[in-house]
Formats: sequence, C-alpha cells, structure tokens
Amino acid sequence: MKAELKGASSISFQNHTLFNTAPHSTTSSSLNGALKGCLGSLDGACIEKLLLHCASALESNDVTLAQQVMWVLNNVASPTGDTNQRLTSWFLRALISRASRICPTALSFKGSSNAIHRRLMTITELAGYVDLIPWHRFGFCASNNEIFKAILGFQRVHILDFSITHCMQWPTFIDALAKSPEGTPSLRITVPSFRPPVPPLVNVSTHEVGLRLANFAKYRDVPFEFNVIGNNLGPLLAPNNSELSNESTSFHFESLLSLLSPSVLNLRDDEALVINCQNWLRYLSDDRKGNHRGLSLRDAFLNLVKGLNPQIVVVVDEDCDLSSPSLTSRIATCFNHLWIPFDALETFLPKDSCQRTEVESDIGQKIENIIGYEGHQRIERLESGMQMCQRMKNAGYLSLPFCDETVMEVKGLLDEHASGWGMKREEGMLVLTWKGNSCVYATSWVPSETRDHHIALDAIIS
Repeated sequence: MKAELKGASSISFQNHTLFNTAPHSTTSSSLNGALKGCLGSLDGACIEKLLLHCASALESNDVTLAQQVMWVLNNVASPTGDTNQRLTSWFLRALISRASRICPTALSFKGSSNAIHRRLMTITELAGYVDLIPWHRFGFCASNNEIFKAILGFQRVHILDFSITHCMQWPTFIDALAKSPEGTPSLRITVPSFRPPVPPLVNVSTHEVGLRLANFAKYRDVPFEFNVIGNNLGPLLAPNNSELSNESTSFHFESLLSLLSPSVLNLRDDEALVINCQNWLRYLSDDRKGNHRGLSLRDAFLNLVKGLNPQIVVVVDEDCDLSSPSLTSRIATCFNHLWIPFDALETFLPKDSCQRTEVESDIGQKIENIIGYEGHQRIERLESGMQMCQRMKNAGYLSLPFCDETVMEVKGLLDEHASGWGMKREEGMLVLTWKGNSCVYATSWVPSETRDHHIALDAIIS
C-alpha cells in the first residue's frame, strides 16, 4: 500500500459546485492536518489517513469537513487506476452513500443512489471466478481434505452445506470419493433454499445446481442425493439484488434455526454428518437481544449444530474483524484487509480487464455495506479467526489439527498461483496469506462429547 499515486483521474460527481466551494477556515485547518505529510504523493498510508479523517467527520456529523476530505479523495480515486486508486474509488462511494443519509441534499455522487446491478454468472463463469485467486479455493482444499479424513470408514456421508459459492466446493470432493481405495460411500448434500444477498450470483436455481452435481456424481459412479430445505421460505435476495430489509433478514435466518433438527434434515444413524460453513457465519447476527435464551443467532446456530452430533464441523472465513461499532475502526481494518484482493488482481490482470472489474465490483459491494450501513442492514460482520476460535471453544467445540497431508495439498494449490500467496499455521488454524498478510482462515472442529467418544474408541481398539 506504499505505491505513489500520480495523475489520478477523478470519479464523476453530479454536484460539481459542492467541491469547488471554499472551505470554512476551521474546516480548512482540519483538512490541512489530515494532509500533513501527504503532499507531493498520496500512498496507501495517506489515503487511509484521509479515509479515517472523513469517517471521524461523519461520526461527529461534520458534513462540511467530510465534503472537503471527499474532494481530495475524489482527485485520487480512479476505478481504472492502480490498486490504491481503484480501492479508494469504492471507499469514496461508500462514504458518500453514508453521508447522503446524514444530509440527503448535501451531495450527490453519480450512480451512488442506484443499486449495483450485476450480470448473473453461468456455472462455467463461476468456476473461472473462484479460480482467479485462491480466496475461495484455499478453504475448499483445506476443508475437503479434513472432511475426507473424518469420514473414512463410513458408507454414508451427509454434508450440510452453508456457503455462498453455489456448491463449487463439491466436484473435487466427489472426485476424491470416487478414487477412495476403501470403496466409494454414498454422498448426500443438503443446502438451505436461501442464501445471503451477496456475490457471486448465478443464473440457475439451487435445484439446477443440484442436478448438475448429480450428473457429475453419476459420471464418477458416486451414489448421490441432493436436498434443499426451507423451500417454503423463498429466496433471500431482494428485488433487483438491492439492499436487504430488516424484516427479511430476520425472518430467513430465524427460520434457519427451526430447520436444524434431525427430523427436518432426515438424519440417519449410519451416516457421517458433516457441517460445512464457508463464508457464512458472518451473516448470522451476533446481537444477543432476542428470544434465544440470551444467545445471538450465531451462537444459537452453533449450539443447534453441535446437538446434531456431527463427525466434523468446518468453518472458513476471511481473517478480519469488521464487527466494531466504530466507523473509523471498520474503515482502517477494511482498507488494510480488502487491499489484498485488489493488489493480487493487479499482478496478473490488465487495468481494463472486465473480469477484474467484475470481481472488484463485488468487493465494492462489501465495502459499501461495511461502511455505508448500520443496524440490521449492515450484514457484513466478519470476526477474525482468533475470535471465531474462541467462540467455538465457548460453544463446546474442540479444535481438530490439520494433518500434514492437508498442508501439502494446500501448498500444491498455492503453487498454481502468484508467488505472493502463502500459508501459515496459527493456533490450530490454517491461514492463507498474501505478501505475509492474513487473508482467509480455515478451521475444523468436533463437539467435545464426540471427541471424548473418539478417544475412548481409539483406546479400546488399541
């Protein structure tokens, strides 16, 4: 984030006179303070300083100062520039979106009042999307290897899949089952009929995704069943993929808890149950004000899952804490975290790449939700890997260490990508890194009661 920004083009504003207005003397003094040390070049550190200054102004309802900082950012930001310029353009959009709700007539950013419309991907395009950088594949690879190890010896496997990537994780797992030297077990995958209203979005239904998986499993001679639960709830996406209402968020995720019962899931005694959570738990509210005996939806979900007696629970998400109520804190963390995929894309895709623009737009939607919204509308509520590990332990889970074979598989995956990608072990987690910065964590767990049972069985066998 230290690259200098030179000749930056600006984002187009509808109200140009707003940014030509001479600042008030007090505001000018504050702005000069924000720019101190940044004149001559605006690197990542200076941009971050300006963003924090703008956030502080918005938190104190100083719209005039916020406008002036945005004027400076407007002359830095460019959706077609280098890494910092492109990232800044999305942060600027998010700040203006937030400011417009504090003072609706104060400023108007071209396009900021409209929803970000996206083309729905085909399944083939989705495969290319998740292959661009190992942001998703890292979690797929680490999880699949640990799941495969946990279900050895079982003739039936049932996976409850809570993820946002439309089952892209499972073709490689089905292929691994087909090659199993101990024989091919039957596989049942159950998914909810609804998902968070976030990218990637596809042009086929969940049922169609299931049919395609079934066809692939048949081709690989793997007995397969695909179930969708909660069909009566309808999709979670709002019209035109626009922002989500408070009511629909609460309704669907509250209803999810009622589906986590052995009868609804049709659990069977002779099958290994796997719980797979990929970039999912962040969308479950952590607000403890509710009817779940003082538990948040996130904790209630983990408690219910534990009661299903799974063979393994896998949790994968981005290693970043975006749960703070402070806007300035979220901006600092978000800027330093989401710089990573922007920088990674810069290494191998040209500035005018449509594929790059589409991925950055998806990240931009995340930025706008993190910065532009509060309350139930702010659905992007990541917690760091360390925070999630503590939550799992508090809920009565024990960590399962990743085996050396899994580590080798992940290293092999990363070798297929740019040299900046790496991996580290940390407190029972596997963590994806970019230039040494933590990106995504993978963890595997088992309920403490199940772990005790496994230890007792091992002792008897030995």
